[in-house]
Amino acid sequence: MFKKLLSVVAVVAMSASALVAGDVYLYKEGGKKIKEVKINLNGEKFTIKRIQKAGNKIHHLYETTNRGIIQPIVLAKGVETIGEIEFIKYMKKAQHDKNILIVDSRKPGWHERLRIPGTVNYPYPDFDELDDAESNLEDFGAVKKNGKWDFSKAKTIVAYCNGFWCGQTPGMFKNSKHSLLKMGYPASKLKYYRGGMQAWTALGLPVVGSGK
Repeated sequence: MFKKLLSVVAVVAMSASALVAGDVYLYKEGGKKIKEVKINLNGEKFTIKRIQKAGNKIHHLYETTNRGIIQPIVLAKGVETIGEIEFIKYMKKAQHDKNILIVDSRKPGWHERLRIPGTVNYPYPDFDELDDAESNLEDFGAVKKNGKWDFSKAKTIVAYCNGFWCGQTPGMFKNSKHSLLKMGYPASKLKYYRGGMQAWTALGLPVVGSGK
């Protein structure tokens, strides 16, 4: 019995040492383990990899549980909800495909304090004001013709906010007075990273900002 316990302890110790040694992967793709992804996006060069050092903690902005209303998995019909792997893959594509825009929908203060690198800020309150909403639509590739919006060349918007409980991306996509869906934006071109900063930081993925 004692020998069995020693064996279990040895296995656990070996597993822990492997983690410390850096044998941590992002995801698998085609049977291959992806350890890190190098990105050059919107003027920022960075490497996406997980920090798994013993003692590393989630950022203090996301360590408490006094949060807002839990957001649904299905935000709206046709809007795809994605996880971290899909989000990273969209970031990879966005490096070369200008029809993909990776968006932080939070207020500017949040974006400046702590954000996912390579993302651009389009605050959700903009979509409560028609002029601001229409200006953003133009940035997103929509064109107004004879008083109607043409979304045939509109970009795919991949957006995130603070987390599962945050209403900022839902506001931008659906709930604001002049949200993208209310303005006629195709649901198929909206991708909702529901986990947002809460999940991103919990996984030890890279962040930038003044509050880092």
